Amino acid sequence: MLAIVNTCAVIGLNGQIVEVQTDFNPRASLPSFHLVGLAGIAVKESKERARSAIRNSGLRFPNKAYVVNLSPADIHKHGPAYDLAIAIGVLAATDQIPLHAIDNAIFVGELSLDGGIRHVKGMMPMVYTARQEGFQSVFVPEEDAAEAGLIQGINIIPVRSIGQLVEHLYQLNPIPPYVTDPVSLQSGQQLPEGMIDFADIRGQEHVKRALEVSAAGNHNLLLSGPPGAGKSLQARAMPGILPSMTMEEALEVTRIYSIVDMLSQDSPLVRQRPFRAPHHTISQVGLVGGGSIPKPGEISLAHRGVLFLDEINEHPTKVLEVLRQPIEDKLVTISRAKGSITFPANFLLVGARNPCPCGYYNDPSHSCNCTPNQIKRYQSRLSGPLLDRIDMHVDVPKVEFEKLMGRGDGESSLDIRKHVEQARGIQVSRFADHPGLYANADMTVSEIDDFCKLNADAKQVLTLSVRKLQLSARSYHRVLKLSRTIADLDASDGIKVHHVAEALQYRPQLD
Repeated sequence: MLAIVNTCAVIGLNGQIVEVQTDFNPRASLPSFHLVGLAGIAVKESKERARSAIRNSGLRFPNKAYVVNLSPADIHKHGPAYDLAIAIGVLAATDQIPLHAIDNAIFVGELSLDGGIRHVKGMMPMVYTARQEGFQSVFVPEEDAAEAGLIQGINIIPVRSIGQLVEHLYQLNPIPPYVTDPVSLQSGQQLPEGMIDFADIRGQEHVKRALEVSAAGNHNLLLSGPPGAGKSLQARAMPGILPSMTMEEALEVTRIYSIVDMLSQDSPLVRQRPFRAPHHTISQVGLVGGGSIPKPGEISLAHRGVLFLDEINEHPTKVLEVLRQPIEDKLVTISRAKGSITFPANFLLVGARNPCPCGYYNDPSHSCNCTPNQIKRYQSRLSGPLLDRIDMHVDVPKVEFEKLMGRGDGESSLDIRKHVEQARGIQVSRFADHPGLYANADMTVSEIDDFCKLNADAKQVLTLSVRKLQLSARSYHRVLKLSRTIADLDASDGIKVHHVAEALQYRPQLD
Protein backbone atom coordinates (compact mmCIF):
# COMPACT_ATOMS: atom_id res chain seq x y z
CA MET A 1 0.00 0.00 0.00
CA LEU A 2 1.23 3.49 -0.85
CA ALA A 3 0.76 6.48 1.45
CA ILE A 4 1.89 10.09 0.88
CA VAL A 5 2.53 12.43 3.79
CA ASN A 6 3.70 16.03 3.45
CA THR A 7 6.45 17.67 5.45
CA CYS A 8 8.82 20.57 4.87
CA ALA A 9 12.55 21.19 4.43
CA VAL A 10 14.37 24.46 5.18
CA ILE A 11 16.80 25.74 2.56
CA GLY A 12 18.43 28.97 3.63
CA LEU A 13 15.54 31.03 4.99
CA ASN A 14 12.88 29.40 2.83
CA GLY A 15 10.82 26.26 3.16
CA GLN A 16 10.39 23.54 0.54
CA ILE A 17 7.47 21.11 0.68
CA VAL A 18 8.67 17.50 0.72
CA GLU A 19 6.48 14.47 0.00
CA VAL A 20 7.22 11.41 2.12
CA GLN A 21 6.06 8.55 -0.13
CA THR A 22 5.85 5.27 1.81
CA ASP A 23 5.36 2.00 -0.07
CA PHE A 24 4.59 -1.02 2.17
CA ASN A 25 4.90 -4.56 0.77
CA PRO A 26 3.35 -7.09 3.19
CA ARG A 27 4.21 -10.05 0.90
CA ALA A 28 7.97 -9.51 0.92
CA SER A 29 9.91 -12.54 2.08
CA LEU A 30 12.72 -10.49 3.67
CA PRO A 31 12.17 -7.47 5.95
CA SER A 32 13.77 -4.23 4.77
CA PHE A 33 13.49 -0.47 5.12
CA HIS A 34 14.97 1.60 2.29
CA LEU A 35 15.06 5.39 2.63
CA VAL A 36 15.87 7.24 -0.60
CA GLY A 37 15.88 10.86 -1.80
CA LEU A 38 19.25 12.42 -0.82
CA ALA A 39 18.74 11.82 2.89
CA GLY A 40 21.45 12.95 5.31
CA ILE A 41 22.72 10.85 8.21
CA ALA A 42 20.17 12.21 10.69
CA VAL A 43 17.35 11.49 8.22
CA LYS A 44 18.58 7.94 7.59
CA GLU A 45 18.47 7.30 11.32
CA SER A 46 14.79 8.28 11.32
CA LYS A 47 13.74 4.71 10.49
CA GLU A 48 15.07 3.44 13.82
CA ARG A 49 13.45 6.26 15.78
CA ALA A 50 10.17 5.71 13.92
CA ARG A 51 10.28 1.95 14.55
CA SER A 52 10.80 2.30 18.31
CA ALA A 53 8.36 5.23 18.66
CA ILE A 54 5.56 3.37 16.88
CA ARG A 55 6.01 0.17 18.87
CA ASN A 56 6.37 1.97 22.21
CA SER A 57 3.12 3.83 21.44
CA GLY A 58 1.21 0.52 21.30
CA LEU A 59 0.97 0.49 17.50
CA ARG A 60 2.20 -2.06 14.97
CA PHE A 61 5.36 -1.87 12.89
CA PRO A 62 5.07 -4.98 10.67
CA ASN A 63 8.46 -6.53 10.00
CA LYS A 64 8.07 -6.44 6.22
CA ALA A 65 9.45 -4.38 3.30
CA TYR A 66 9.25 -0.58 3.17
CA VAL A 67 10.49 1.91 0.61
CA VAL A 68 10.33 5.56 1.70
CA ASN A 69 11.05 8.22 -0.93
CA LEU A 70 11.62 11.87 -0.02
CA SER A 71 10.48 13.90 -3.01
CA PRO A 72 11.78 16.03 -4.68
CA ALA A 73 14.80 13.74 -4.69
CA ASP A 74 17.32 16.37 -5.88
CA ILE A 75 17.17 18.38 -2.62
CA HIS A 76 19.47 17.41 0.22
CA LYS A 77 17.55 16.62 3.40
CA HIS A 78 19.12 17.18 6.80
CA GLY A 79 18.02 16.96 10.41
CA PRO A 80 15.37 15.06 12.37
CA ALA A 81 12.34 17.15 11.32
CA TYR A 82 11.22 14.35 8.95
CA ASP A 83 10.76 11.78 11.75
CA LEU A 84 7.07 12.45 12.36
CA ALA A 85 6.15 12.41 8.66
CA ILE A 86 8.01 9.10 8.14
CA ALA A 87 6.23 7.54 11.13
CA ILE A 88 2.83 8.77 9.92
CA GLY A 89 3.65 7.41 6.46
CA VAL A 90 4.33 3.97 7.95
CA LEU A 91 1.09 4.05 9.95
CA ALA A 92 -0.92 5.16 6.91
CA ALA A 93 0.67 2.56 4.61
CA THR A 94 -0.07 -0.22 7.16
CA ASP A 95 -3.69 0.96 7.46
CA GLN A 96 -3.47 2.13 11.08
CA ILE A 97 -4.72 5.68 10.45
CA PRO A 98 -7.31 7.00 7.96
CA LEU A 99 -5.74 8.34 4.75
CA HIS A 100 -8.25 11.19 4.39
CA ALA A 101 -7.17 12.55 7.80
CA ILE A 102 -3.67 13.36 6.55
CA ASP A 103 -4.72 15.18 3.41
CA ASN A 104 -3.97 18.89 3.16
CA ALA A 105 -1.72 18.78 6.24
CA ILE A 106 1.98 19.08 7.07
CA PHE A 107 3.71 16.97 9.74
CA VAL A 108 6.93 18.21 11.35
CA GLY A 109 8.74 16.93 14.43
CA GLU A 110 11.52 14.80 15.88
CA LEU A 111 10.59 11.50 17.56
CA SER A 112 11.69 10.15 20.89
CA LEU A 113 11.94 6.39 21.28
CA ASP A 114 8.94 6.46 23.65
CA GLY A 115 6.72 8.04 20.99
CA GLY A 116 7.07 11.63 22.17
CA ILE A 117 7.39 14.46 19.63
CA ARG A 118 10.24 16.88 20.23
CA HIS A 119 11.27 20.37 19.18
CA VAL A 120 12.88 21.07 15.79
CA LYS A 121 14.49 24.28 14.55
CA GLY A 122 13.27 26.30 11.58
CA MET A 123 9.60 25.89 12.44
CA MET A 124 8.54 29.38 11.41
CA PRO A 125 9.73 29.27 7.76
CA MET A 126 8.20 25.79 7.41
CA VAL A 127 4.78 26.93 8.63
CA TYR A 128 4.99 30.03 6.43
CA THR A 129 5.68 27.85 3.39
CA ALA A 130 2.79 25.53 4.29
CA ARG A 131 0.42 28.50 4.36
CA GLN A 132 1.75 29.83 1.07
CA GLU A 133 1.23 26.43 -0.55
CA GLY A 134 -2.39 26.31 0.56
CA PHE A 135 -2.25 23.68 3.30
CA GLN A 136 -4.90 23.92 6.00
CA SER A 137 -3.12 22.41 9.02
CA VAL A 138 0.37 21.90 10.40
CA PHE A 139 1.04 19.29 13.08
CA VAL A 140 3.94 20.51 15.22
CA PRO A 141 5.61 19.57 18.52
CA GLU A 142 3.75 21.03 21.47
CA GLU A 143 6.75 23.11 22.54
CA ASP A 144 6.98 24.69 19.04
CA ALA A 145 3.33 25.76 18.88
CA ALA A 146 4.00 29.34 20.02
CA GLU A 147 6.60 29.85 17.29
CA ALA A 148 4.41 28.23 14.63
CA GLY A 149 1.49 30.39 15.78
CA LEU A 150 3.31 33.54 14.69
CA ILE A 151 2.11 32.68 11.16
CA GLN A 152 -1.56 33.53 10.93
CA GLY A 153 -4.09 31.98 8.56
CA ILE A 154 -3.34 28.28 9.09
CA ASN A 155 -4.35 25.79 11.79
CA ILE A 156 -1.53 24.91 14.19
CA ILE A 157 -2.11 21.55 15.90
CA PRO A 158 0.27 21.03 18.86
CA VAL A 159 1.07 17.35 19.34
CA ARG A 160 2.69 15.72 22.38
CA SER A 161 3.03 12.12 21.20
CA ILE A 162 2.23 9.72 18.36
CA GLY A 163 -0.49 8.09 20.45
CA GLN A 164 -2.22 11.43 20.97
CA LEU A 165 -1.89 12.22 17.25
CA VAL A 166 -3.47 8.91 16.19
CA GLU A 167 -6.42 9.53 18.51
CA HIS A 168 -6.82 12.99 16.98
CA LEU A 169 -6.76 11.62 13.42
CA TYR A 170 -9.54 9.15 14.35
CA GLN A 171 -11.45 12.01 16.02
CA LEU A 172 -11.46 10.08 19.30
CA ASN A 173 -9.79 12.86 21.25
CA PRO A 174 -9.47 15.94 18.98
CA ILE A 175 -6.64 18.37 19.71
CA PRO A 176 -7.78 22.00 19.69
CA PRO A 177 -5.75 24.28 17.39
CA TYR A 178 -3.24 26.57 19.05
CA VAL A 179 -4.52 30.13 19.52
CA THR A 180 -1.91 32.88 19.54
CA ASP A 181 -2.13 35.47 22.30
CA PRO A 182 -2.47 38.89 20.57
CA VAL A 183 -0.29 40.46 23.28
CA SER A 184 2.62 38.26 22.20
CA LEU A 185 2.51 39.87 18.74
CA GLN A 186 3.04 43.39 20.03
CA SER A 187 6.46 44.96 19.66
CA GLY A 188 8.16 46.15 22.84
CA GLN A 189 7.94 49.91 23.49
CA GLN A 190 9.93 50.14 26.72
CA LEU A 191 13.68 50.17 27.14
CA PRO A 192 14.98 46.57 27.01
CA GLU A 193 15.76 45.11 30.43
CA GLY A 194 19.34 45.79 31.49
CA MET A 195 19.86 48.35 28.71
CA ILE A 196 21.99 51.42 29.52
CA ASP A 197 20.04 54.68 29.48
CA PHE A 198 21.61 57.68 27.74
CA ALA A 199 20.49 59.84 30.68
CA ASP A 200 23.01 57.97 32.86
CA ILE A 201 25.95 58.69 30.55
CA ARG A 202 27.89 61.77 31.63
CA GLY A 203 29.12 64.33 29.10
CA GLN A 204 30.10 63.68 25.49
CA GLU A 205 26.95 65.26 24.09
CA HIS A 206 28.45 65.34 20.59
CA VAL A 207 28.83 61.54 20.68
CA LYS A 208 25.22 61.11 21.79
CA ARG A 209 24.15 63.39 18.94
CA ALA A 210 26.13 61.28 16.48
CA LEU A 211 24.47 58.11 17.77
CA GLU A 212 21.06 59.77 17.41
CA VAL A 213 21.78 60.71 13.79
CA SER A 214 23.13 57.23 13.11
CA ALA A 215 20.00 55.59 14.52
CA ALA A 216 17.68 57.99 12.68
CA GLY A 217 19.05 57.11 9.24
CA ASN A 218 20.65 53.70 9.88
CA HIS A 219 24.11 55.13 9.14
CA ASN A 220 27.28 53.17 9.88
CA LEU A 221 29.41 54.68 12.64
CA LEU A 222 33.04 54.44 13.82
CA LEU A 223 33.99 55.64 17.32
CA SER A 224 37.68 56.41 17.94
CA GLY A 225 39.21 57.32 21.28
CA PRO A 226 41.51 56.32 24.12
CA PRO A 227 40.78 53.39 26.45
CA GLY A 228 38.11 54.11 29.04
CA ALA A 229 36.53 56.99 27.13
CA GLY A 230 33.15 55.23 26.98
CA LYS A 231 33.06 54.03 23.36
CA SER A 232 31.71 50.57 24.17
CA LEU A 233 29.33 51.92 26.81
CA GLN A 234 27.62 54.28 24.41
CA ALA A 235 27.56 51.76 21.57
CA ARG A 236 25.86 49.22 23.84
CA ALA A 237 23.26 51.84 24.77
CA MET A 238 22.33 52.34 21.12
CA PRO A 239 19.59 49.65 20.89
CA GLY A 240 17.62 51.73 23.39
CA ILE A 241 17.25 54.61 20.91
CA LEU A 242 16.51 52.57 17.80
CA PRO A 243 12.88 52.70 16.63
CA SER A 244 10.59 49.83 17.54
CA MET A 245 10.39 47.13 14.90
CA THR A 246 7.31 46.85 12.75
CA MET A 247 5.57 43.49 12.69
CA GLU A 248 7.01 42.84 9.23
CA GLU A 249 10.53 43.47 10.51
CA ALA A 250 9.95 41.42 13.67
CA LEU A 251 8.78 38.39 11.68
CA GLU A 252 11.70 38.80 9.28
CA VAL A 253 14.22 38.75 12.14
CA THR A 254 12.38 35.95 13.95
CA ARG A 255 12.62 33.77 10.86
CA ILE A 256 16.43 34.12 10.88
CA TYR A 257 16.64 33.25 14.56
CA SER A 258 14.30 30.31 14.00
CA ILE A 259 16.62 28.48 11.62
CA VAL A 260 19.57 28.87 14.00
CA ASP A 261 17.43 27.74 16.96
CA MET A 262 17.85 30.91 19.03
CA LEU A 263 14.21 31.63 19.91
CA SER A 264 12.57 31.49 23.32
CA GLN A 265 9.82 28.88 23.47
CA ASP A 266 7.68 31.07 25.75
CA SER A 267 7.90 34.28 23.68
CA PRO A 268 9.39 33.39 20.29
CA LEU A 269 8.71 36.71 18.57
CA VAL A 270 11.86 38.87 18.46
CA ARG A 271 10.49 42.21 19.63
CA GLN A 272 13.70 44.19 20.17
CA ARG A 273 16.17 45.02 17.45
CA PRO A 274 19.14 42.64 17.53
CA PHE A 275 22.46 43.73 19.00
CA ARG A 276 25.36 41.46 18.07
CA ALA A 277 28.85 42.02 19.42
CA PRO A 278 31.15 39.20 18.22
CA HIS A 279 34.63 38.87 19.69
CA HIS A 280 37.54 39.93 17.50
CA THR A 281 38.67 36.29 17.24
CA ILE A 282 35.57 35.41 15.17
CA SER A 283 36.22 33.61 11.90
CA GLN A 284 35.08 34.72 8.47
CA VAL A 285 32.43 31.98 8.40
CA GLY A 286 31.20 33.00 11.84
CA LEU A 287 30.83 36.61 10.70
CA VAL A 288 29.21 36.25 7.27
CA GLY A 289 27.82 32.71 7.50
CA GLY A 290 28.63 29.49 5.71
CA GLY A 291 29.46 25.89 6.49
CA SER A 292 28.73 22.66 4.62
CA ILE A 293 25.07 23.34 5.37
CA PRO A 294 25.09 27.15 5.03
CA LYS A 295 23.87 28.98 8.11
CA PRO A 296 23.56 32.71 8.77
CA GLY A 297 26.50 34.47 10.42
CA GLU A 298 26.63 37.42 12.80
CA ILE A 299 25.85 39.96 10.08
CA SER A 300 22.55 38.20 9.34
CA LEU A 301 21.78 37.76 13.05
CA ALA A 302 22.20 41.55 13.28
CA HIS A 303 19.66 42.11 10.48
CA ARG A 304 17.47 45.15 11.26
CA GLY A 305 19.67 45.80 14.28
CA VAL A 306 23.23 46.66 15.29
CA LEU A 307 26.49 44.84 14.56
CA PHE A 308 29.00 46.16 17.09
CA LEU A 309 32.65 45.43 16.43
CA ASP A 310 34.57 46.44 19.53
CA GLU A 311 38.32 46.83 19.06
CA ILE A 312 37.62 46.70 15.34
CA ASN A 313 41.30 47.10 14.46
CA GLU A 314 42.03 43.81 16.24
CA HIS A 315 39.82 41.88 13.82
CA PRO A 316 41.79 40.13 11.05
CA THR A 317 41.90 42.23 7.89
CA LYS A 318 40.55 39.37 5.74
CA VAL A 319 37.54 39.04 8.04
CA LEU A 320 36.77 42.76 7.94
CA GLU A 321 37.08 43.00 4.17
CA VAL A 322 34.21 40.55 3.64
CA LEU A 323 31.92 43.20 5.13
CA ARG A 324 32.32 45.48 2.14
CA GLN A 325 29.79 43.77 -0.13
CA PRO A 326 27.09 43.16 2.56
CA ILE A 327 27.30 46.80 3.66
CA GLU A 328 26.51 47.93 0.11
CA ASP A 329 24.01 45.24 -0.96
CA LYS A 330 22.30 44.62 2.42
CA LEU A 331 22.53 40.87 1.85
CA VAL A 332 25.16 38.13 1.64
CA THR A 333 25.25 35.26 -0.84
CA ILE A 334 27.01 32.05 0.17
CA SER A 335 27.96 29.85 -2.77
CA ARG A 336 28.78 26.18 -2.45
CA ALA A 337 29.08 23.29 -4.91
CA LYS A 338 25.52 22.28 -3.98
CA GLY A 339 24.12 25.73 -4.75
CA SER A 340 23.89 29.30 -3.51
CA ILE A 341 21.93 30.65 -0.57
CA THR A 342 21.23 34.31 0.15
CA PHE A 343 20.72 35.69 3.66
CA PRO A 344 19.58 39.24 4.49
CA ALA A 345 22.18 41.47 6.15
CA ASN A 346 20.74 44.97 6.53
CA PHE A 347 22.56 45.94 9.71
CA LEU A 348 23.85 49.12 11.27
CA LEU A 349 27.60 48.77 11.73
CA VAL A 350 29.09 50.39 14.83
CA GLY A 351 32.84 50.07 15.29
CA ALA A 352 35.02 51.17 18.18
CA ARG A 353 38.79 51.47 18.13
CA ASN A 354 41.79 53.02 19.81
CA PRO A 355 43.84 55.49 17.76
CA CYS A 356 47.05 53.44 18.20
CA PRO A 357 48.29 50.20 19.84
CA CYS A 358 48.78 51.84 23.26
CA GLY A 359 45.59 53.87 22.83
CA TYR A 360 46.92 57.34 23.70
CA TYR A 361 47.86 58.87 20.36
CA ASN A 362 46.97 62.60 20.46
CA ASP A 363 45.71 62.25 24.05
CA PRO A 364 46.55 65.47 25.95
CA SER A 365 46.75 63.72 29.35
CA HIS A 366 48.84 60.67 28.39
CA SER A 367 51.97 60.32 26.32
CA CYS A 368 51.90 57.84 23.44
CA ASN A 369 54.80 55.37 23.37
CA CYS A 370 54.07 54.04 19.86
CA THR A 371 56.39 54.69 16.93
CA PRO A 372 55.02 56.37 13.79
CA ASN A 373 55.33 53.07 11.91
CA GLN A 374 53.35 51.24 14.60
CA ILE A 375 50.61 53.86 14.48
CA LYS A 376 50.45 53.77 10.69
CA ARG A 377 50.41 49.98 10.59
CA TYR A 378 47.71 49.82 13.27
CA GLN A 379 45.42 52.34 11.57
CA SER A 380 45.92 50.74 8.14
CA ARG A 381 44.21 47.55 9.32
CA LEU A 382 41.00 49.25 8.24
CA SER A 383 41.29 49.63 4.49
CA GLY A 384 40.28 52.77 2.63
CA PRO A 385 37.34 51.11 0.83
CA LEU A 386 35.96 49.86 4.16
CA LEU A 387 36.36 53.26 5.84
CA ASP A 388 34.67 54.80 2.81
CA ARG A 389 31.58 52.72 3.58
CA ILE A 390 31.29 54.15 7.09
CA ASP A 391 29.15 57.28 7.07
CA MET A 392 30.17 58.75 10.40
CA HIS A 393 33.59 59.00 12.05
CA VAL A 394 33.45 60.36 15.61
CA ASP A 395 36.26 61.08 18.07
CA VAL A 396 35.44 60.12 21.66
CA PRO A 397 37.64 62.01 24.16
CA LYS A 398 37.89 61.14 27.82
CA VAL A 399 35.22 62.62 30.09
CA GLU A 400 36.44 65.31 32.45
CA PHE A 401 36.36 64.34 36.12
CA GLU A 402 33.91 67.10 37.05
CA LYS A 403 31.38 65.86 34.49
CA LEU A 404 31.95 62.26 35.51
CA MET A 405 31.06 63.03 39.13
CA GLY A 406 28.15 65.28 38.22
CA ARG A 407 24.53 64.32 37.76
CA GLY A 408 23.27 63.10 34.41
CA ASP A 409 21.00 65.77 32.96
CA GLY A 410 20.86 64.70 29.32
CA GLU A 411 17.95 63.28 27.41
CA SER A 412 16.86 59.76 28.24
CA SER A 413 17.00 56.96 25.70
CA LEU A 414 13.21 56.96 25.39
CA ASP A 415 13.18 60.70 24.61
CA ILE A 416 15.88 60.27 21.98
CA ARG A 417 13.99 57.32 20.56
CA LYS A 418 10.96 59.58 20.02
CA HIS A 419 13.08 61.91 17.88
CA VAL A 420 14.47 58.93 15.97
CA GLU A 421 11.03 57.46 15.37
CA GLN A 422 9.72 60.79 14.09
CA ALA A 423 12.60 60.98 11.61
CA ARG A 424 12.04 57.36 10.59
CA GLY A 425 8.34 58.10 10.13
CA ILE A 426 9.24 60.82 7.63
CA GLN A 427 11.45 58.33 5.78
CA VAL A 428 8.72 55.68 5.72
CA SER A 429 6.36 58.16 4.06
CA ARG A 430 9.08 59.27 1.66
CA PHE A 431 9.85 55.72 0.53
CA ALA A 432 6.25 54.48 0.46
CA ASP A 433 6.48 53.91 -3.31
CA HIS A 434 9.99 52.42 -3.13
CA PRO A 435 9.83 48.86 -1.77
CA GLY A 436 13.00 47.72 -0.08
CA LEU A 437 13.93 51.17 1.22
CA TYR A 438 13.50 51.55 4.97
CA ALA A 439 15.90 54.36 5.90
CA ASN A 440 18.00 57.06 4.28
CA ALA A 441 21.11 54.88 4.37
CA ASP A 442 19.37 52.43 2.01
CA MET A 443 19.03 54.98 -0.80
CA THR A 444 20.75 54.33 -4.10
CA VAL A 445 22.06 57.02 -6.45
CA SER A 446 18.71 57.46 -8.19
CA GLU A 447 16.86 58.00 -4.89
CA ILE A 448 19.55 60.42 -3.74
CA ASP A 449 18.91 62.55 -6.82
CA ASP A 450 15.18 62.53 -6.11
CA PHE A 451 15.11 63.11 -2.35
CA CYS A 452 18.33 64.93 -1.40
CA LYS A 453 17.59 68.40 -2.73
CA LEU A 454 19.94 71.14 -1.52
CA ASN A 455 19.31 74.86 -1.56
CA ALA A 456 21.85 77.07 -3.33
CA ASP A 457 23.92 77.87 -0.23
CA ALA A 458 24.07 74.25 0.89
CA LYS A 459 25.08 73.16 -2.61
CA GLN A 460 27.90 75.69 -2.66
CA VAL A 461 29.23 74.55 0.73
CA LEU A 462 29.14 70.91 -0.32
CA THR A 463 30.89 71.64 -3.63
CA LEU A 464 33.75 73.45 -1.89
CA SER A 465 34.04 70.69 0.71
CA VAL A 466 34.17 67.93 -1.89
CA ARG A 467 37.13 69.63 -3.55
CA LYS A 468 38.95 70.50 -0.33
CA LEU A 469 38.47 67.09 1.35
CA GLN A 470 38.89 65.20 -1.93
CA LEU A 471 35.80 63.10 -1.25
CA SER A 472 35.22 60.03 -3.38
CA ALA A 473 31.93 59.60 -5.23
CA ARG A 474 30.79 57.15 -2.53
CA SER A 475 31.69 59.58 0.26
CA TYR A 476 29.88 62.38 -1.56
CA HIS A 477 26.69 60.34 -1.73
CA ARG A 478 27.03 59.33 1.90
CA VAL A 479 27.32 62.97 2.94
CA LEU A 480 24.12 63.70 1.03
CA LYS A 481 22.28 60.82 2.73
CA LEU A 482 23.59 61.92 6.11
CA SER A 483 22.48 65.50 5.44
CA ARG A 484 19.03 64.21 4.55
CA THR A 485 18.81 62.40 7.91
CA ILE A 486 19.89 65.48 9.86
CA ALA A 487 17.25 67.49 8.01
CA ASP A 488 14.65 64.84 8.89
CA LEU A 489 15.55 65.18 12.58
CA ASP A 490 14.80 68.91 12.14
CA ALA A 491 11.57 68.03 10.26
CA SER A 492 12.90 70.11 7.35
CA ASP A 493 11.74 69.43 3.81
CA GLY A 494 14.92 70.79 2.25
CA ILE A 495 18.57 70.30 3.12
CA LYS A 496 20.10 73.52 4.43
CA VAL A 497 23.63 74.74 5.05
CA HIS A 498 23.82 73.70 8.72
CA HIS A 499 22.61 70.20 7.82
CA VAL A 500 25.43 69.79 5.30
CA ALA A 501 27.94 71.34 7.71
CA GLU A 502 27.08 68.85 10.44
CA ALA A 503 27.24 65.94 8.00
CA LEU A 504 30.71 67.04 6.86
CA GLN A 505 31.91 67.07 10.47
CA TYR A 506 31.39 63.33 10.59
CA ARG A 507 33.85 62.66 7.78
CA PRO A 508 37.40 61.59 8.80
CA GLN A 509 40.07 64.24 8.88
CA LEU A 510 42.01 62.65 6.01
CA ASP A 511 39.58 61.29 3.41
